[in-house]
Amino acid sequence: MAEFSRNNTNRRRDEPSEPKQFEELVINVDRVARVVKGGRRFRFKALVVVGDRKSKVGVGVAKGADVQVAIAKATDVAKKHMITIPLVNDTIPHEAEVKYSGAQVLLKPAAPGTGIIAGGVVRSIIGVTGIRNMLSKSLNSTNKVNIAYATIAALESLVPREEWIGTKAKAAKKETK
Repeated sequence: MAEFSRNNTNRRRDEPSEPKQFEELVINVDRVARVVKGGRRFRFKALVVVGDRKSKVGVGVAKGADVQVAIAKATDVAKKHMITIPLVNDTIPHEAEVKYSGAQVLLKPAAPGTGIIAGGVVRSIIGVTGIRNMLSKSLNSTNKVNIAYATIAALESLVPREEWIGTKAKAAKKETK
């Protein structure tokens, strides 16, 4: 009987495993159909969110012949379209309300200890960011893709606290230094 070393029993473990810098979360997978002469041709559409649990997040949507291909493509799209979120004490710096297509998303900062008060898609997206305390409300639409894009647009519209000061105040501050 041949001896097997522990290292050669599973080829997948032999590959050098690099630590994942991004957390990937599949929010939704849909089966979509294209009608052709002979009937319907089915494909899969995946909605994926990617984040680093610090301040970066991205959302991707892609289609593929099978579920794994769709998820892989959507993950690549999400990584290409990542945004950086300004954080203040584990929450967002100010309120943001964005309408994307039919979906409307409202994000509000919250006091420490509140946690993430959000439902469905918004919770999934906020979960892979560094935000620990936040309130949110999703209005008008139940379309997961539109809610995801509206949430990303709201996070993208956030302005860091340092940039709140008006231009006159900035000029006066520079003169005093």
